[in-house]
Amino acid sequence: MNSGKNQLTRIVFGAVMAAIICVITLFRIPLGQSKVHFANAMCLLAGLLLGPVTGGLSAGLGSALYDVLFGGYDFLNAAITFVSKFAMAWVTAMIYGAWKKKHGDPEWKETVLPLVLSCVAGALTYVALYMLKTWIFKMWVEPIPADTIPSVLVAKLVPSLINAAFAIVVAPIFYHAVLPALKSTGVYKQLAGAAK
Repeated sequence: MNSGKNQLTRIVFGAVMAAIICVITLFRIPLGQSKVHFANAMCLLAGLLLGPVTGGLSAGLGSALYDVLFGGYDFLNAAITFVSKFAMAWVTAMIYGAWKKKHGDPEWKETVLPLVLSCVAGALTYVALYMLKTWIFKMWVEPIPADTIPSVLVAKLVPSLINAAFAIVVAPIFYHAVLPALKSTGVYKQLAGAAK
């Protein structure tokens, strides 16, 4: 009975995170050829709260839904977004989850460095995959002169790194902001129980 309730809580919470990620991606600040937004921070948060698979699905689905519904992207681009955002949350969750398994559930001050390092790994995973996608698209899908590709990559890399830095700072803050509420309501225990 508890296992079923925990699983349902996890599915519902994952769906809510996906919806938040989709909607929050609407709010963007233009920067060069890209935009800065909270979505990457929420993808990292999904991994931290829900673990690698459910967190990855939330991050990937929320971001892909934005691409299809509001971003004007085709299904190929949405699928690539799904994979890269899934990987972002998955890497974050795997690293932080391994640390928590070894150290238990310590005080928040002891979790700051592991949280930040997990978020750095997840955010840089996304940046690397995004740059790879950009390079492949500019080489073969939407070819441009080869000598212009480095400048296009730099133009995309700068805002991507700014987004990554922003997400690395914001995700641990959000995590510590919502964790007490999730623990006091028992939701955190259900999420953790469903992951076992």
